[in-house]
Amino acid sequence: MKLASPQLVLASNSPRRRELLRQAGYRFTVSPPPIEDRGLPAAPTPGAFVESLAYLKAAAAIDGHRLTAGLVLGADTIVVLGGRIIGKPADEADARRILSDLSGSQHEVITGLALVDAATGRRMLAHDVTRIHMRRMSPAEIAAYVASGEALGKAGAYALQETGDRYVEEMAGSMTNVVGLPMQLLERMLKAMGYEPGDFRD
Repeated sequence: MKLASPQLVLASNSPRRRELLRQAGYRFTVSPPPIEDRGLPAAPTPGAFVESLAYLKAAAAIDGHRLTAGLVLGADTIVVLGGRIIGKPADEADARRILSDLSGSQHEVITGLALVDAATGRRMLAHDVTRIHMRRMSPAEIAAYVASGEALGKAGAYALQETGDRYVEEMAGSMTNVVGLPMQLLERMLKAMGYEPGDFRD
């Protein structure tokens, strides 16, 4: 059953996700989860793992803000290199280590999405995968990039939408997925929940 007056609620502090929704013309409110991470859920695959994180964020926003209505959107992004999951760097030293590992690599960026009806608890989870081939970075380039501040707060310690794209040689898949919110996947999920994207646009 769809909401009579649909309202999209973004359960995220990410300015990049807000901007992607705005650029696509969505009408939404922001209710970030009080606690960004609630521990690491057990999952058989990286895709299932990141879907679980997205759902935990949506559920935390619903509980923390006592939401009783709205379609709540949770999202989380990870990088996977050789089966190893990489999230956001803890500090500059961690960012340098991550970028050294990713330098010259082929890796995956995976974003999980969760849509949860706050009134009924009905939910849908999915994820998108983009494959990235990053050129080799010199130690000086890595140090300068980390010093710029761009590396912190981003999965994999780089931001494609800022200046990190100059280190990417090839990309297969959705660019908005790498930024943190796969827009085509979101549209498909909304339709699967019984909505049209236009239901959330002015």
